[in-house]
Amino acid sequence: MGKHPFLRRNWRLILNIVTLVALAVLIFAIRDQLVSTFKNLASIDAWLLFLMVPMQLGNYHAQTKLYQSLFAIVGNKLRYGELFGAAVELNFVNHVFPSGGVSGISYFGVRMRRDDITGSRATLVQLMKLLLLFLSFEVLLVVGLLLMAIGNQANNFVILVTSSITTLMIVGTFVFVAIIGSEQRIHATFTFLTRAINKTIHYFRPNYPETISIAKVRNVLEGLHANYKMIESRWRDLKWPFFWAFLANLTEVLTIYIVYLAFGSAVNLGAVILAYAVANFAGLVSILPGGIGIYETLMTGVLVAAGVPASLSIPVTVMYRVINTLLQIGPGYFLYHRTLHLSSGEQPNPSE
Repeated sequence: MGKHPFLRRNWRLILNIVTLVALAVLIFAIRDQLVSTFKNLASIDAWLLFLMVPMQLGNYHAQTKLYQSLFAIVGNKLRYGELFGAAVELNFVNHVFPSGGVSGISYFGVRMRRDDITGSRATLVQLMKLLLLFLSFEVLLVVGLLLMAIGNQANNFVILVTSSITTLMIVGTFVFVAIIGSEQRIHATFTFLTRAINKTIHYFRPNYPETISIAKVRNVLEGLHANYKMIESRWRDLKWPFFWAFLANLTEVLTIYIVYLAFGSAVNLGAVILAYAVANFAGLVSILPGGIGIYETLMTGVLVAAGVPASLSIPVTVMYRVINTLLQIGPGYFLYHRTLHLSSGEQPNPSE
């Protein structure tokens, strides 16, 4: 940004414009779902549907306590209110800027500078949060499979999908630990990735041979590895972060289940657990905000395969997605905008 004074002086304005454009794209993408949701509101139990609000507050509470406990392990005692706001902002950023969670990791690193947290420490905490969310969800998957077996819905497809997701989670965890736990492997892996990204950018922008500084990346990696070793030496303290990660997953699944109850149908909770897992994995690679389209299609498909009729799963999924999105983008944008206003340092675009 040193070569562009206009960008340096007006980065807040530019970032707000980018965010509003992304928000407009999101609303445009769900316009049909918004209409469908409002049409269905008259035929459901509104009081039950209102329970989505406290359930989502419980989800944010669990995420906040997860952050708080992870930061405590690496020696930072942060205020609950500050982290609660960061969790709300982060969900907004991940929802509006589709990047498989990369936007959130980038934004969180910058966001936590207000509390004198280094970028590498904030990045590690965010990565550990994601890792614990994946690991704790395996417990939910086992419970879900058991519930479907009791309800005689654990067919071959359900067992295949559940075992595949579990395998991916376990393999991913081992790969993550193997890379970040070794200073040599973490340097080799991320240096290779940085060079590959630079070569790709250089192909389209010949005047920029090294857009991402490898030296700076190595400095960040040293801090990332050092903080990870600190957490590794206190692995017994991860029991509370694991509990909060499990609670965050549980409250999200129960939020979906509330919509089914509002429609007057107590479906098998195990089917909802499995559908939520598949939809979220696929949503990570979606190019649209919030995984619009892919998320709904896969969630409905898995629910139908698990015995939930499409005539019920489609309106429920659409209503959950629309209301949950509205609950996230309203408060999220307000706090996100306030953070930009209060920030005194240079903040990169989280969509990059």
